[in-house]
Amino acid sequence: MSEAAIIERVLESGSADRDEELLFASMSWGVRLAVGWMFIVIFLATFAAWIPFVRDPNYLFGLFEGYDNNAGPSRKFWLGTDSIARDNFARLVYGARVSLTVGSVAVACGLVVGGFLGSLVGFYRGKAEAITMALVDVVLAFPGLVLLLVMVSITQKRSLFVISLVVGLLSIPPYTRVARANALSVTNREYVEAARAIGTRPMRILVREVIPNVIPSLIAYALIAAAFIMVLEGSLAFLGLSVQPPTATWGQMIFQARSDMRLSVWPVVYPSAALVFTVLSLNIIGDWLRQRNATRSAAI
Repeated sequence: MSEAAIIERVLESGSADRDEELLFASMSWGVRLAVGWMFIVIFLATFAAWIPFVRDPNYLFGLFEGYDNNAGPSRKFWLGTDSIARDNFARLVYGARVSLTVGSVAVACGLVVGGFLGSLVGFYRGKAEAITMALVDVVLAFPGLVLLLVMVSITQKRSLFVISLVVGLLSIPPYTRVARANALSVTNREYVEAARAIGTRPMRILVREVIPNVIPSLIAYALIAAAFIMVLEGSLAFLGLSVQPPTATWGQMIFQARSDMRLSVWPVVYPSAALVFTVLSLNIIGDWLRQRNATRSAAI
């Protein structure tokens, strides 16, 4: 059935699930594949401990069970083993947890703090806006990687909490700028002017009219920003600045496998491909949401 036929059938049905079906029908196959990939990654990373075929990522099969290092794919090891005979598939699944955790914390901090702050100053304007945006520009001008290195040096810990916290704090200024830009646009809309004309309190207008219309653009930006954060975490792990071993991360897997590329290239390919597909999927979904939001805004 074609996309047009699906949409026509949904419109004629009048069911309560019309919006959900229309949303799915409007997705291209590329977007659907991207959503499917992200669902698989998130599901495996979240429930890895309860999935029978996902083993302990740090178990040394070569030492305790006599399996070969850098072994190829087999029935027992779907993606083979690494240089010390650990299960590559298990490490790939558990490595997704670190990337998703860092990306999720960054998105949460950006949406909650940056989104509200940007909407607030974009709505009220004045001196508060000038001071806030000046501070945002200062933070954006400061190299984030340097700040991350300073925080790791001060705490003397490369824990997931420290990495996520610093990356989350560094994510607030970009979200603030995006939220402010969208709040400035929404504030000039007719329904906001109408709410002011009937005497609605400014804070009520901000919460009920401005912020709900800023959130869709922020979510679209958040997915693209999360892709960048995941690349950043992978780069830090490759440099040895992310979470400490033996915790599995995709960047750390690439770093550890690069010295054995002449023996087997696959331990490098698997985490690299996982990172590429995840970043690509987030960008595809983010672009789709941005285009959909632009179409919706133009129709208002």
